[in-house]
Order: sequence, then C-alpha cells, then structure tokens
Amino acid sequence: MITVSDVTLKFSEKPLFKDVNLKLTKGNCYGIIGANGAGKSTFLKVLSGEQECDSGSISISTGERLAKLSQDHFAYDSYSVKETVLMGYPKLYQLGKDKDAIYEKPDFSEEDGIKAAEMEAEYGELGGYEAENQIEQMLSGLGLEEEFHDRMMSDLDEGQKVRVLLAQSLFGNPDILLLDEPTNGLDLESIAWLENFLIEFENCVIVVSHDRHFLNSVCTVICDIDYGKITQFTGNYDFWYQMSQIMQKQAKDQQKKREDKMAELKTFIARFASNVSKAGQASSRKKVLEKLELEELPVTSRKFPYVHFQSEREIGNFVLTAEHLNATGAENEVLLKNFSLTVHPGEKIAFVGMEHNSITAFFDIIAGERKSEGEETVINWGQTTSHTYMARDNSKYFDNSLNITEWLKQFSKEQDDAYVRGFLGRMLFTGDESLKPVKVLSGGEKVRCMLSKMMLSGANVLILDDPTNHLDLESIESLNQGLVRFGGVVLFSSHDHEFISTIANRIVEITPNGIIDRMMNFDDYLKDEQVRALRKQYYAGTDKKIRF
Repeated sequence: MITVSDVTLKFSEKPLFKDVNLKLTKGNCYGIIGANGAGKSTFLKVLSGEQECDSGSISISTGERLAKLSQDHFAYDSYSVKETVLMGYPKLYQLGKDKDAIYEKPDFSEEDGIKAAEMEAEYGELGGYEAENQIEQMLSGLGLEEEFHDRMMSDLDEGQKVRVLLAQSLFGNPDILLLDEPTNGLDLESIAWLENFLIEFENCVIVVSHDRHFLNSVCTVICDIDYGKITQFTGNYDFWYQMSQIMQKQAKDQQKKREDKMAELKTFIARFASNVSKAGQASSRKKVLEKLELEELPVTSRKFPYVHFQSEREIGNFVLTAEHLNATGAENEVLLKNFSLTVHPGEKIAFVGMEHNSITAFFDIIAGERKSEGEETVINWGQTTSHTYMARDNSKYFDNSLNITEWLKQFSKEQDDAYVRGFLGRMLFTGDESLKPVKVLSGGEKVRCMLSKMMLSGANVLILDDPTNHLDLESIESLNQGLVRFGGVVLFSSHDHEFISTIANRIVEITPNGIIDRMMNFDDYLKDEQVRALRKQYYAGTDKKIRF
C-alpha cells in the first residue's frame, strides 16, 4: 500500500496540487487523470521517488516492491530481451552479476567460495533459478514469439519493445505497478491484451492514460487532478465523467443562487442605506455581501477546444472510387497490392488493424501526397466533393519561420488578423500564444493547428491519420464530438477504441493477406464470428498475433 500524506508540489511557485492525502491499496487500479500540465506524470514520479515533493510524505508498506514502466523505448537497445526483463528486478539482477563476477575471478579463493555459496542461497530465495523460465513464459504470454527472446532490444520494433518493457515492470510480481501512458505505441491488438492482463492483475496498479476505453476497462478508482487538488472517485472513467458533470452543475447552480442573493442584498443596501430606521439592517446586509464577494467559484484547469467542421457544400451521390492502388515501403515491403475501395455518402470509415503503414499509404495516395505504383490505378473523386487531410506525420507543415497566426492565415479566406486570432482562441491559442513560432509547438499544439486548418477548409470529406495522437482527453472529447456531428464523409485511423466505436459506421481492415470490409460499428465488428474467422485466416502464417 502507498500512503500519500499532505503532499504539496509546486511548479514555478504555483501549486500543481496541495495537501494531498490518499491511500492506494492492493487490488485496485487507480486512473490518474487531469488536463495537460496538471501534474499527472509528475505525480507518478513523486510516488516512485524520482522527484521530491515540496512538503508532505510518501510511504510504502514495508517489504513491498514498486516497479514502473519505462517510457524510453531505446534505453535498453544494447541489452538482450531476457536481460532487459531481468533488470526489472534490480536486486536479483545485480546479485546475479555479482555472483558471476566472483566465479570469473582468476584468483578464486576459499573466502570467495564461501561468499559465492551465500550468494547462491540468496539467489535461490529470490527465485533466480526459475527466472529464465518465468521470463520466457511471461514474454510468450505477452505475445512476443520465442524467436525474439534471445535477440537484442535494438532488433525489435516499437510494439515488441513495449511488451518487453511491460514484462520488465511486471517481472517478480511487484506489489505496486506504475504505468505512464502504457498504450502509447501499441496497436488495438496490444491494448486489448493489456486491458485483459491488468484486469486480472491482483496487486496495486496506478496508471496515467488518455485512452478512455482503456480507463473504463481497467480502473476501479479515478484520481482527478484539478482545482489544485487530487480527488478520488470510486469507479471507472465514465462514472467520473458523469459525477463531474453533476458536480459542475451543482457548483454553477450554487453560484447562480449566490449571484442572485448578492443582487438582492445590493438592492436593499442601495435603497435603505440612508434610512435611519433601516440603517442597522443595511449595515448587517453589507457585511453578508462582503463575505459573499470573497467566495469565488474554483476555476478548472480543463480546457476544451471548440471543434466544429462545417461543409461549404453538400456532398453528392458519388464520393470516391479508388482502384488498383499499389505501394511499397522500406526494403520493398508490400504495403498495398491491387487495393480498391469505393466510398459512399454518409460513410464514416475507420481503417483498423496492424498494417499502419498500409493505411497511411492509402491516405497519402487518395489525398494526392503520394503516387500509386501502378499504371492501372484509378482515383475518381466526385465533382461535389472537397477533401482535407491530416497526415500522421505533419512535421513538413511546420518547418518554417511563421508564427501561429501567420501560419493559419495561409489557409483562411478571411485574412483579418482579428478573425484568425479569434478562431485560434477557440482552439486554446489565446493572447500571445497566437504569436508563438510554429517551429517550437508541441505535438498536441501541432495537431490543434492542423485541425484548425481542416475546419477552415470547408471540406465535405475529412481524412485523418491517427488524429488523437498527442492530444489530451479534453481535446480528444472535443474532436470526437465534432466528428460525430459532422454531416460529411470521414476516413480515419486511430488507436483509440472509444473514438472508433462512437464515430465509425463502416470498418475496413487491411491485413497481410486480404481486406475485411464491413458496414457495422466497431464493437459489433469485434464480436462478429465471420470477421473473427477471416482475421484468423488472413493472419495465419504471419508474425503478427491477433487477440480479438
């Protein structure tokens, strides 16, 4: 168990949170949520001891071991997969190295022999002799095939590294597990596996994530960082959201009653302040008014951008026909082979699966950013269509010396600075932030700029490649609702289960051996027996593991 007692942490003299008191116990999964900059990752660092708090204390029950998922996917590139996992239990790992060093001594003495025997006994007590077998079982359970177990970490792709680092944090069954954005870099398959694993994990888990479906699936308690404090809500993310809406409404209702009472008091004071018989009552009411004026409704740190896509013209009966598309990637890897697709009005198509580069190649080709490698290729957009594209890699748009206002004016028919700045304000670029150079923008700020560009386009077809990457929960919620309301066509990819399931009415999965195309929502797609059978068939004989 972790006990958090009167913890306060400041950032630039401003408290991130103050006087926090929490008890984090075995058998629960705690979801840490809050706006960007609220201190979620910092709170995990305080819990792990990586960062000191300004006041208060963190205590862990005697004998309990804490492990944290490493976010640096390249930190262990010079180590083997098995050694990387073993390093997750530092005491056992160091003991093994010290033991081996004694045996390797050229002048091995009787004293060394006694010390080695003691080490052997301790090594056995810590489970060292079973470690290799446990590591292999854990890696296999995590979906990393046996052929990768003895390879160097540098030989693995990002998804495989995440699994190894997760095995590292879990090795030795830690009592407390800290996970900061564990779904980053994972595809939907891996996220589904991680959800199931954490549901069955019996010890204490503390997780920071922007994935709403993930938080709903695994969390038993939500810890909300807002208003300069951390508040616990028993339940998952949806329960917290419902409760927060109720609490906000109650606070606003209370504020309205306070404002009405203040108006009533001011009217009475103004009317009877000079009346001798009522002067006492007026003076008494003035004191009540002064007290009410000191009370202020706390300001939330959460900020929701305003995402609204408005088409300049209605879409016609014909949207898009793409036929015989071909594309290859690095080392001549086949991304698309004779791929064809027809898009109809009213469709919001989610492109899912593990072939992320294939999806990107398709989007690039239909958006005109890449040519198909085939003479028979046909790409026909309807005459009434206009499309706008947000690529997964948007860096080329920001490789210039413009500030945000100048940057957005390139894509705006209305060139008035006040109009553009007003538009940026709705996307949370307020005041001097609208003059910030685009070169220094964060990943989330760049995505909000790209969304602004798309909204100004007035297009009736939106193409978005992994748009939720880099966004906080508030921005994801706003984008999600904006795409649900949008009356045109949407083609998109995402690793966010909730995002897909609430927007898409058609699912297209590009697999190594075929295409699965269904007019249904994502949750029905995952349950469909025919889809399951096709996925099993199309992924057979490949190195990609399917888990749903």
